[in-house]
Amino acid sequence: MTGDPIRVLICEDQQLIRAGYVAVLGAQPDMAVVGQAANGREALTEIGRLRPDVVVMDIQMPFLDGIEVTRRVAGPGAETPAKVLVVTTFNVGQYVYDALRAGASGFLLKDAPLDELAAGVRTVARGESLLSPAVTRTLIGRYADRIQPAAPAGGPLERLAPRELAVLELIAGGLSNAEIAAELVLSVETVKTYVSRILTKLDLRDRVQAVVLAYRTGLVSAAG
Repeated sequence: MTGDPIRVLICEDQQLIRAGYVAVLGAQPDMAVVGQAANGREALTEIGRLRPDVVVMDIQMPFLDGIEVTRRVAGPGAETPAKVLVVTTFNVGQYVYDALRAGASGFLLKDAPLDELAAGVRTVARGESLLSPAVTRTLIGRYADRIQPAAPAGGPLERLAPRELAVLELIAGGLSNAEIAAELVLSVETVKTYVSRILTKLDLRDRVQAVVLAYRTGLVSAAG
């Protein structure tokens, strides 16, 4: 491993689950669990005190729920927005929608394999947004008309070159940069360049907004 480890804060009210996350993520050679929080108030305090690279956030917590905590530390009003990966048992569209609106960088279900959790932390730490394919297909198609990306009206996809459109379609399918690189036989660095161009050309904040736009414009559909 090169460079500093990813500093992770675990926010989860159930002690056994929290301990499991600490054990799994703490065992990763490129990660360090720097703190834990068992409720929303503790989460706010620890995020402000520790400034972790990634916050693993449960939705249902005492005092303040994970969505409200996310809104305060990652939303538009946050001075230095935290990178939040929401992990929950609820694959409910409204929960996911609210979490993304609050500023979450990604969303995973608790029944996902533990290696996906570690991979999700790495993805969010790199500054990428994470939506699993299952979450993408069940959520975005339903709520796309309610999430307003900062994209120009009137055929914004016309601004993209054919290869950029292909990359956007794969982003909307929930693929990571590495998976897109393998699909299109490109280097990961080239894919990162394409993603950056897409976000710049369409005036989008992140990959989540790119996914939303892909559904809203009909480039992909919730039906698959």
